[in-house]
Amino acid sequence: MSYKLLIDGALVDGASDIEVVNPASGIAFANAPRADEQQAQTAVAAAKRAFPGWAALGFAQRRGYLDALAEAIRVRIDDFARILTQEQGKPLKEARQEVLGAIAALAYYAPFELEPRVLRDTADERIIEQRYPLGVVAAITPWNYPLLLLMVKLAPALITGNTVIAKPAPTTPLTTLLLGEVAAEILPPGVFQTLVDRNDLGALLSGHPDVAHVSFTGSTPTGKKVLGSAADTLKRFTLELGGNDAAIILDDADVAKVAPRIFSGATTNAGQICLAVKRVYAPHAMMDALCTELARLAGEAVVGDGLEQGTTIGPIQNRAQFEKVLGFIEDARAHGTIVAGGEALPGDGYFIAPTIVRDLPDDARLVREEQFGPVLPVLGYDDLDDAIRRANDSDYGLGGTVWTSNVDRGIAVASRIESGTVWVNKHLELPFDVPFGGAKQSGIGRQQGIEGMEDFTQPRIVNVALG
Repeated sequence: MSYKLLIDGALVDGASDIEVVNPASGIAFANAPRADEQQAQTAVAAAKRAFPGWAALGFAQRRGYLDALAEAIRVRIDDFARILTQEQGKPLKEARQEVLGAIAALAYYAPFELEPRVLRDTADERIIEQRYPLGVVAAITPWNYPLLLLMVKLAPALITGNTVIAKPAPTTPLTTLLLGEVAAEILPPGVFQTLVDRNDLGALLSGHPDVAHVSFTGSTPTGKKVLGSAADTLKRFTLELGGNDAAIILDDADVAKVAPRIFSGATTNAGQICLAVKRVYAPHAMMDALCTELARLAGEAVVGDGLEQGTTIGPIQNRAQFEKVLGFIEDARAHGTIVAGGEALPGDGYFIAPTIVRDLPDDARLVREEQFGPVLPVLGYDDLDDAIRRANDSDYGLGGTVWTSNVDRGIAVASRIESGTVWVNKHLELPFDVPFGGAKQSGIGRQQGIEGMEDFTQPRIVNVALG
């Protein structure tokens, strides 16, 4: 299959090509077109040119386009899922769920309208808040959920009247390019475009005076660079960045019930989720039972090619991340006790056995940093206040979980966690009508929900004298 960039309504070759590697084999299986600076400039100009007409359509007409795009993706769901597994590595079942999630995002946002709000209406004056689209949006997405994380930007941006340029991670460009191929038959030229690079066009987009909003999902260090690039033009931005989410198990929790949920929260998508469980705090009296159960689950997991039936955990997406995770494991081996896993699996793919580590000090790398892999530290505590303090002692604040048999007690503990989202007795549930985003260095702004739509608009106050 050949892939093209979508620029100004046309499917075109890149200035050069890049190889796309299947992480299950470590071997390139496709080539993707790579855009150069001139093509990026052309895309921005086309998006700017298309914006007035797209914005003028209104919500009802734009809804028809989003509905058509959702249906076109549904027709090719098997193509999207297979390509997603090949380029990203996740099991085919999870890939299909991601594609269905992307379709659901379009279906959720398509019927929404941001109606004017009357803030004051008296005999003397009427004050109305209106919302209007910003213009050209640059959607910069990571490699862990390349289609879904694009769609939670694309759907609300399009329905509110913006035009969008998508720049996927260079290791997972193919599903975005396939989306461009599908969209080329549906959306007007310039409304949606795709650019693939080697991480060399991000600064151009985030600093471009004709780009009105940058919506970025990725690491905190890269997010800081995006923020810096956007400063000169004072453009709007949304940053969904890294996390080091803590799970706190209370002393009244049932280990047998909690352990499978925590293991799933830590190892789904091979742990490559910004909101994954990254560290666990458990009462010392529960440590042995919890670690034994987590080790059992790790031993039963089937690590392999996502296209093979029965695989439950796929590979790390790219070699650089694979080596980084192995570095975390070696540091943990030197400072703690590995009770399961702890090694790369044989073969050419980027496979790492799910790994459980205990007895680490709080300053260990695996506790302080974001591992973004299937490696989970379990830390003991005696005093709940101390556990909460340690959980909050982080530069990150994206998510967190509390596990207990007493819901009221769980809510009380959750209310003390310094994170954008805290779940009680569940994890990784992100309904489209609920906004999410990070505290501290885990991000700025909100995605999903009405707040996520409003992030792509500018409020305008109309203040009218009636006397």
